[in-house]
Amino acid sequence: MVPGRKASVGDVVADTWGWGLAGAAAVGLGAYAVKGAQYRREAEQTFRLSDPPAPGSPAFAALVEAWCGGPLRAGNRVDVLRNGDEIFPSMLDAIASASRTVDFSTYIFWKGDTATRFAEAFIERARAGVEVNVLVDGWGSAPMDRALVTRMEQAGVNFVWFRTPHWYTTQKLNNRSHRRIMVIDGTVGFTGGMGIADEWSGDAESPQNWRETHLRIEGPAVRELLGAFTDNWVEETGVVPAGPRLTELAPIDGGVEVQVSKSSARQGRAAAEALFFAAIAGARERLWFTTAYFAPRQALVEHLAAAAARGVDLRILVNGPHIDKQVVRRAGHRSYGELLAAGVRLFEYQRTMMHAKVVVADDRWANVGTANFDNRSMALQDEMNCTVLDAGVVAELEKHFLDDFDDSVEIDLERWRRRPVRSRAFELISGAVRHSL
Repeated sequence: MVPGRKASVGDVVADTWGWGLAGAAAVGLGAYAVKGAQYRREAEQTFRLSDPPAPGSPAFAALVEAWCGGPLRAGNRVDVLRNGDEIFPSMLDAIASASRTVDFSTYIFWKGDTATRFAEAFIERARAGVEVNVLVDGWGSAPMDRALVTRMEQAGVNFVWFRTPHWYTTQKLNNRSHRRIMVIDGTVGFTGGMGIADEWSGDAESPQNWRETHLRIEGPAVRELLGAFTDNWVEETGVVPAGPRLTELAPIDGGVEVQVSKSSARQGRAAAEALFFAAIAGARERLWFTTAYFAPRQALVEHLAAAAARGVDLRILVNGPHIDKQVVRRAGHRSYGELLAAGVRLFEYQRTMMHAKVVVADDRWANVGTANFDNRSMALQDEMNCTVLDAGVVAELEKHFLDDFDDSVEIDLERWRRRPVRSRAFELISGAVRHSL
């Protein structure tokens, strides 16, 4: 307001809004600072596990069931799918085959040809009388083409936004569903890191075509995927998907054992972190990680270092220059020195964006899921990890690892210690937002 001029109603309203926005900003910054302080206080809090069982053993499966939830189910058929050229056709063929139900959820459903192909597949099945449920995260899928949503709804697709950001849901704004799930007729399931966007097309042949790993599953474990979908669907709709999708899932002869772990932010430190910790503590010979985002809290860094120090072949494959979130990469760099000094081998992928989330331990334990090795996956988001106990699947994923190592640069400790001061400064700055990464 201009000094000496009588205040108008507009001036009062403007001043009120100005102070209100300033107050809201101050409250938001204060809350963010509190979260950061809480993270720093918890960063070194650790788990204690005496005589940890080896991944792949019955005792390890029992530990995961008791601690992380999800029984070990025998008799499943598991196909490992690598990159969009394998993943998208398999998923679209499965949708086209649906005769009763399609239950689908994803964190990312963006604009482009891929999004249109999936929307049209859902539309075709809905018009054929199939019950089609589609749930997308309200934050991760914010760029989605709203015209596609309208087309799906008009065709009879049950389309739901998950935790759409509102002023009255600020307490949930940072807690997203990062799960990727598709279940067809209750009998065939898919999960992994795939998003519905053109970035996942192709075969990781260029920086525009991301590297990914996904699973196609048949057998009793599909019920666990359906359970994870139901968890989020019921929260938003209040409707429990039942009926024809709850069919008998008989074990498949010669099938493999699968264990699915649901992870939720409502649990505080989530089950994803417990699962990774158990694998780190129990690995005897080998532990290889692929993760899109690597920014672990200090306690996990120390456990990784301890595993390498006791002789485990511990390798971590992370993103190089093509990562879509450089701040996460810088935050992860803060851990490199300690890990390298302990004997951990670190590789940065050079071909394109590495979006896969894969772990292999010893010779018959493998995990493919949605969780990254950062605080967002470990404490803030709903995630899902699918463990497969099978030497054949491990061998296939091992081959993928070796191919990816060939397309990576291994970080050398002495060269790392000589990195520029500017890089160190970026790493230090990233610490201020590490709890949100």
